[in-house]
Amino acid sequence: MGYTPNLKAKYSAEIIPTLMEKFSYTSVMQVPKLTKIVLSQGVGKGTTDKKLVENAVKEMTMISGQKAYATMSKKDISNFKLRKGMPVGAKVTLRNDKMYEFLERFLRVSLPRTRDFRGIKTKLDGRGNYNVGIKEQIMFPEIDIDKIQNITGMDITFVTSASTDEEGFELLKNFGFPFKK
Repeated sequence: MGYTPNLKAKYSAEIIPTLMEKFSYTSVMQVPKLTKIVLSQGVGKGTTDKKLVENAVKEMTMISGQKAYATMSKKDISNFKLRKGMPVGAKVTLRNDKMYEFLERFLRVSLPRTRDFRGIKTKLDGRGNYNVGIKEQIMFPEIDIDKIQNITGMDITFVTSASTDEEGFELLKNFGFPFKK
């Protein structure tokens, strides 16, 4: 038997029975689950300085533990001096064990390191998914503050198989998300 992340084991042992009881599901397959986590970062000045996008990809790779890739612009916008196909950000999608490992580091290490942290908002997107914006990437322990050229934020999307916000909220709350009261 191989390694199983703690939150994956918790999902199987504790979260599934709790949600089955609360929502009276008839099958384990009806219980919502976390399907993927998407980390994305836009680099505003990436059109003029290619190094910024390269640094963003490098930082996202360190944070996620998986190779990130540069995102390209989809159309020309003359006001921003932007051409189609120019790199404008970085993105990485996590699934399976890497997703659970990142989630545990995010909940147990990174969020408590945030300055003036009082919990995260409880607003889901209507389909059971949750988005959170991070103002500083230095909250992650993998990032060395001395080697950072500029502090940028990122968006983290937690995609669930829940069909309603109530189901998605209960799933994330059982994982240990520190929602505001």
